[in-house]
Amino acid sequence: MQSASDRHEYPAHWEADVVLRDGGTARIRPITVDDADRLVSFYEQVSDESKYYRFFAPYPRLSAKDVHRFTHHDFVDRVGLAATVGGEFIATVRYDRIGADGMPASAPADEAEVAFLVQDAHQGRGVASALLEHIGAVARERGIRRFAAEVLPANVKMIKVFTDAGYTQKRSFEDGVVRLEFDLEPTDRSLAVQYAREQRAESRSVQRLLTPGSVAVVGVGRAPGGVGRSVLGNIKEYGFTGRLHAVNKAFPEEQKDLDGIPAHRSVRDIDGPVDLAVVAVPAEQVPEVVAECGAHGVQGLVVLSAGYAESGPDGRERQRELVRHARAYGMRIIGPNAFGIINTSPGVRLNASLAPETPRPGRIGLFAQSGAIGIALLSRLHRRGAGVTGVTGVSTFVSSGNRADVSGNDVLQYWYDDPDTDVVLMYLESIGNPRKFTRLARRTAAAKPLVVVQGSGTAPQGHAVRATRLPHATVSALLRQAGVIRVDTITELVDTGLLLARQPLPAGPRVAILGNSESLGLLTYDACVAEGLRPSTPLDLTTAATPEDFHAALARALADDSCDAVIVTAIPAVGEGTAGDAALAEALRSAAEQVPGKPVLVVHVELGGLAEALSAATSTAPQAAAGPPKIRADHPFRALDRLRATPAPAQPPAPGNSDRLIPAYPAAERAVRALADAVQYAQWRREAAEPGKVPESIDADIDTKGAAALIDGLLTRGQGLTLGTEDTCELLARYGIQVHRALPAASADDALRAAATLGYPVALKATAPHLRHRADLGGVRLDLADEEQLRRAYTELTELFGTPEELRPVVQGMAPRGVDTVIRAVIDPAAGAVLSFGLAGAASQLLDDTAHRLIPVTDREAATLVRSIRTAPLLFGWRGSTPVDTPALEELLLRVSRLVDDHPEVVAVTLEPVVVAPRGLSVLGASVRLAPPPARDDLGPRTLPTY
Repeated sequence: MQSASDRHEYPAHWEADVVLRDGGTARIRPITVDDADRLVSFYEQVSDESKYYRFFAPYPRLSAKDVHRFTHHDFVDRVGLAATVGGEFIATVRYDRIGADGMPASAPADEAEVAFLVQDAHQGRGVASALLEHIGAVARERGIRRFAAEVLPANVKMIKVFTDAGYTQKRSFEDGVVRLEFDLEPTDRSLAVQYAREQRAESRSVQRLLTPGSVAVVGVGRAPGGVGRSVLGNIKEYGFTGRLHAVNKAFPEEQKDLDGIPAHRSVRDIDGPVDLAVVAVPAEQVPEVVAECGAHGVQGLVVLSAGYAESGPDGRERQRELVRHARAYGMRIIGPNAFGIINTSPGVRLNASLAPETPRPGRIGLFAQSGAIGIALLSRLHRRGAGVTGVTGVSTFVSSGNRADVSGNDVLQYWYDDPDTDVVLMYLESIGNPRKFTRLARRTAAAKPLVVVQGSGTAPQGHAVRATRLPHATVSALLRQAGVIRVDTITELVDTGLLLARQPLPAGPRVAILGNSESLGLLTYDACVAEGLRPSTPLDLTTAATPEDFHAALARALADDSCDAVIVTAIPAVGEGTAGDAALAEALRSAAEQVPGKPVLVVHVELGGLAEALSAATSTAPQAAAGPPKIRADHPFRALDRLRATPAPAQPPAPGNSDRLIPAYPAAERAVRALADAVQYAQWRREAAEPGKVPESIDADIDTKGAAALIDGLLTRGQGLTLGTEDTCELLARYGIQVHRALPAASADDALRAAATLGYPVALKATAPHLRHRADLGGVRLDLADEEQLRRAYTELTELFGTPEELRPVVQGMAPRGVDTVIRAVIDPAAGAVLSFGLAGAASQLLDDTAHRLIPVTDREAATLVRSIRTAPLLFGWRGSTPVDTPALEELLLRVSRLVDDHPEVVAVTLEPVVVAPRGLSVLGASVRLAPPPARDDLGPRTLPTY
C-alpha cells in the first residue's frame, strides 16, 4: 500500500533563501521524515508560553506520534515548512487541508488550517511573516485558496502576523479562540506589504555590511604587499572607528599584533563579536574561512578572492557552494572577486577596498560591478571634487564583483532611504533581475536621482543573468520609463552625477547662454539644439568682461522667467592667473545664489584654474552688494533631503543658498548632455507625481470573463499556440478591438467572391512572410474598384511572386487612408510584459524607431508612447498633412495593455498594420500567441536569487 508521503516527490523548488527583518538570512525548505531529530531539538528550545499558544494547553514535549505527524507530509494536503539557520530549525509552519482525511485526492477542499511556531530567540525577526508568504504560495500551487487559523487572544504577535499580511480576511471569536480566515489571492495591499518588508530587510542586510562595529581582514600577509595587507592598511589609514583585526592562520602563536592591529590565527580566536569579515585568501581556502566566520557569528562577508564563476564551470559551482554555505549561517556576501566597499560617514570611516586614492566624503552613492570601473569612477570623482568636502564625494561605494549574492538591487534598497545619499550612480555590466530592478528604480528615482551606465547587454563571465528576448535598446527604454537617467559612458555618469549633486532640477528646457567667447557660446547653442533643449541666443560679454560683468549678466538671466537654466561659457583672461579665476568663480556663485531654484553650469577651456576655483569653496547667503561675499568651505550638501517627505513632488525644492556649487565642464557637449539628462529627469518627476489612469470608458465594452473562458478553452489544444484568424478576431473583440475582415483567396474566382461579400473597393494582399505588409515590393494592391481590376491584380501578383499556395493571398475591404502603424505586446521572462509602438514600414525598422513601455500603461503613458518615436510628427500634421486620430490610437494601446495585463497567458500580440485616419483607425492585421504564463517571482514570496 502506498503511503501518503509517497504521493509526491520532494518539492525542491519550494526551497528558498530569505532576508529577515534584521538583515540576516534564513533558509526555508519543506520538512521531511529525516528531520525528526531537528524537530525535537527545536521544540525543546521553545518556551512553555510559546508551546501553550501553539497547542492551547501545556505541551512540554512532542510525542512519537506528534513527531511522525509533523515530519510525514504528502506535500499536497499536508505540508510543513521550516526556517533554518546553520542547518537547525528556528521556526516551522504547516497547513492541513480541511476535510482532506478520507476525501478522494480528485476532490480536495480549497481551504486549509495553518499554524506557526517560532523559537523565542528568533521572534521579532520577521520569520513568521516570511513563512506565511511561502506557505501561502505553496498552498496556491496545490489548489488551496483560503487559510484559516485559530489563535488565542493573548497571542497578539501571531494575530499581528496574519492581520498585517494584507490579505482579505474576516475574524470571529468563539469558545475563547480568535478564528481568522483569509483569501490567499495576492491583493494590491498584500503586495505593498510584501514589497515594504522586502525593502526593509534587504536595506538592513546591506546596512549591516556597510556599518560594521568590528572588521576582521582574513588573509593578511605577514610581509608588506598583497591584497589582504593592502586592505588592512586602507582600513587603518582611513580611520575606521570600530575594532579592526588581522587574521592569518600562518601567524605564529606568539604574534599578537601586526602594525598595532590585533593579530589572530583564526576568526574563532577573536574575543568579541565580528560584524564583517573581508576575505582575501585563495579560493580553495575560502570554505574553511566561511565556516569559521559562521561559527563565530559574523554577519557578512566581503570576498575579494578570485577563482570563481569568472574562471569557468568549476569556478561557477564553487561560487554556488560559497553562497549556499554563507547563507546557511545567516551571512550575506559581497563578491566574490569584489573590489571592496567604502563608507565615508564620520561615524564609520570604512575603506575596505583596494582603492588607490582615499575617497572624499560626500553625498553620492556609487555602485560598480567591475573593480576596474570602480577605480576609474572613484578617481574621476576625486579629481572633479578636488578641494571640496561633503559635496562631490562619495557617501558609500560598493563593488559587487561577480554579485553572487548582494546585487545592485540590494544596494538600491539601502540607498532608497539612506539619509546620507542624495544621488545614486551605478555602473551595471549586467542586470540579474530586470523586472525587480525596474520596480526598485522607479521608486528610488521618485525620491532621488538615479544615473546608470548599462553594459552592452553581454554579461561578463561570472555574472549569471536571466534570459531575455528583448533587445538591449528596449531594456534601456524601459529603464528610462522607470525614471532611470541612462547614460552611455562613465564620463557622462560623473558629469550628470555632479550636476545633480550640486544644482537644483530645471523647471523646463529653456536655456540661457552667456559668456566671454562668442564661438564657445555658439558651440554651446548648437549642442543644446542637438539635445532637444531650447536655447536663447548666446549673450557675448566679450573678452573684456570683468567678474562684475559676469555677475550682473548671470543675475539678469536667472531672474528672467523665460529661463530655466543658465550655461556660462568662459575663457581665462590673459595675465590674471589664479586670482582672476577665483574672482570670476566667486562672482558666478554669488549671482547664482540670488535665484537658487535654477541650475547654473560653466563651460571652460582647460587653460586656467576656473574649474578648481568653482569647486574650492561655497559662499555665504546672498548679500545686497554685487561684490563677492566671504568664502565658506564647511557646508555638506543636503540639497535633496526634503524630497523624502513626499515621494515625487512636481518640482523638487532647490538646495539651500549655502549648498550651491557650480559644476564646470571642459567641453560644451558634456555640459549640455548633463543638463539635458537633468531636464528629462525633472520632467519624469513631474509626470510621476500624476501617473495617470486607465479611463473608465475602456471597461464598458471589455469582457474579461468571456476572454478568460475563451483562452482556457484554446489552451486545451496545446501548451503554446498561435491563434488562427477567427480565434484571434474573437479574442480581440472581447476587448473592444475590431479587426478588419480579410477573406482568403486561393484563386482568382475566390478573390472575386470575397470582394462581392466585402464590397468594392478592396485590397489584395500576399500574406506570405517575405511579402506581408510590403506594399513597396508589390505584395499589396490597393483601391481595386471592380472585378476587372481585381482579376488583373491577382494575375500580376501570381506571375511576379509565385503560386497562390506560396503567396497565401487575401482580400480585404479598403480602410480610410491614414498613417500605417504597428502595435506589439510581448511577455518577456526577465523584464515582464512590454508594449511597443512604431510606424509601419522599412524605414522605421531600419532606424529601430520603436518606443516601449512596461504593461500596464496609463493614459498618460500611452500618450507619451505615441509621441516618443522620432517619426511621431507624421501623426501630427507634418508638412501640412492632416493630423490623424491619436486619441483613438492611444485608446487602442490601452486596450492591448489591458488584455495582456488581465491575461498573462496572452504572451504575444501583434497588430499590423493599424491605419490611423483623421477620424478613427482600422486594424488590418492581427496575431495572438497563447502559452502558460512565465513564472512571476515578483508576485510570489520573497526570496534571494540563486545564480
